[in-house]
Amino acid sequence: MQTEIIIAGFGGQGVLFAGQLLAYAAMDEGREVTWIPSYGPEMRGGTANCTVVIADEEIGSPLVRHPQALVVMNLPSMDKYEAVLKPGGLLVANASLVNRPPYRRDIRYVPAPASAIAEELGDRRMTNMVLLGSLLANLPVISLEAVDRALQAHLPVRHHRLLPLNMQALRRGAEFREVQPA
Repeated sequence: MQTEIIIAGFGGQGVLFAGQLLAYAAMDEGREVTWIPSYGPEMRGGTANCTVVIADEEIGSPLVRHPQALVVMNLPSMDKYEAVLKPGGLLVANASLVNRPPYRRDIRYVPAPASAIAEELGDRRMTNMVLLGSLLANLPVISLEAVDRALQAHLPVRHHRLLPLNMQALRRGAEFREVQPA
């Protein structure tokens, strides 16, 4: 089985970190993985996205044209990537910044107010972890516990004080389930 995911947003929202963490978690579980980051020349405020492919067998190509899952952290990312999502695919949107439901009716949709939850937790940098938790609750390609272990193993030591908050954000995101588009 192979699962292809695109995570997209503005630079500075933790798009690349969320994808990299997902890739580490899968790799640490013995899965085959590719992670390809893409970002503009601006470090913060520019566009950023990454593709993650997780498979049980060797991955033939890391290129993703029609992913099974899409995580969008802002409206421009929703506008850009909604059309490429595979029919029946999963769209997880940051409902704090995405002010419309998807146009498509042939996809699964999870609106999670990730920015609001992250602020409630006291650190808006947790928005990406809220969305990652929601993604994995609705597409269990890897467990939340595997992500917890990857955080502990791969988060730089200087950020280990944030481990409990990251894990809490993952679980809060996992509370958000698929809704039917209006």
